[in-house]
Amino acid sequence: MDRWTCPECRRDFGKRGQSHMCSPGLGVDEYFATAQPWERPIFEVVANHLESLGDVIIDPIAIGVLFKNGPMLCELRAMKRWTALGFHLDRQLVSGRLSRKVVEYGNKFWHVVNVESADQIDGEIVGWLTEAYHVAGGTLDTMSLPAEPGTGADPMVPDDVEDLFG
Repeated sequence: MDRWTCPECRRDFGKRGQSHMCSPGLGVDEYFATAQPWERPIFEVVANHLESLGDVIIDPIAIGVLFKNGPMLCELRAMKRWTALGFHLDRQLVSGRLSRKVVEYGNKFWHVVNVESADQIDGEIVGWLTEAYHVAGGTLDTMSLPAEPGTGADPMVPDDVEDLFG
């Protein structure tokens, strides 16, 4: 993955000149200094898994933590009693674990699972994260998989979504 650092906000991106909301990023420790107790263990499980797959950019910003393999592949966003784990796939999942309506952006689908503790990140979620990593990096084609109708409520819209469809 090619990395590009915005000269204004000093955040890293997987594409030169990536359009984004130009605001300073945070360090991981700085982000978690004011976090809820369950947030860091969830982050550690997600980050450790994604880093085991290869190069990943971890981008903590005020609204959450973005993970990028080129384009953004997932985000962790703190809520009152859980962390919303959002991720892009190029197919639409059907699962009772999805907490919001699956939203289609061009040929990608944004999914969200609410996670209350790190032990909820099991093999199924790890599989989705692995798929999201490879879809973002262009190393997996799941377009041949059947599309499935989603369930849930309003979506979260990630910071760097335009990179995925630009």
